[in-house]
Amino acid sequence: MTRVSALLLVAVLLSALYLVRTQYESRRLYTEIDRAKAQAQRLETEFDRLDVERGAQATPLRVEKLAREQLHMHTISPAITQYASPQRGVVESAVISEDKAQP
Repeated sequence: MTRVSALLLVAVLLSALYLVRTQYESRRLYTEIDRAKAQAQRLETEFDRLDVERGAQATPLRVEKLAREQLHMHTISPAITQYASPQRGVVESAVISEDKAQP
C-alpha cells in the first residue's frame, strides 16, 4: 500500500506543478494580450490624429497659398495665355483684350 500511496503522491505533485506552470503561462499571455491592445489603441489614436492633420493640410486655400508662395504660380489670364498652332508647331503668345474676348 505504501507503493500506491507514494505513486499517488508523485502524481499529485506533478499535477500541482503542471497547474502552477499553466497558470503562470496563462497570466503571461494575458499580460501580453493587454499590452498588444494598449499598443493598438495608441496606434489608432495616432492614426486618427495624423488623418485629421492630413485633412487640414489638403484644404484648397492652403494648397493655393503654397502654390503662390513656394512655386510662384498665379491664376491664368488671357494676357499670359499661350496657344500652340497644330499646323506650324510654333507656340504663339496671344494677347486678348477684354473688349475683343468672346463669351
